[in-house]
Amino acid sequence: MPQQDEGDQGSVTPDPAGPMPPALKSDTRQTNWRRANLLKYSAHLAVQRALASGQLQKRPCEVCGAETVDAHHDHYDQPLAVRWLCRTHHVKLHHYGEDMFPIGNTPRDQD
Repeated sequence: MPQQDEGDQGSVTPDPAGPMPPALKSDTRQTNWRRANLLKYSAHLAVQRALASGQLQKRPCEVCGAETVDAHHDHYDQPLAVRWLCRTHHVKLHHYGEDMFPIGNTPRDQD
């Protein structure tokens, strides 16, 4: 939680620990996954916030060009560095592995 400087009523110093993860109070399967995967969950929330603010815009699937897409993180420590994949290609990528659609080696990149 941010701390207020004693001498300055209006300024707030940032918490050195960084932003707090969202409070997860329920005991559902989804909430338990979020607790166990805070980095992934935080990256997902960062994408949602960036889309809502206009900082990030969805693009067509990088494999087939479909307009209905999911954000895929190759590295969760880079939350806004996402690949846009349709659900079919996103599921295939997770099922068959990252070699299925290597970064920068898709048919759309070769046009």
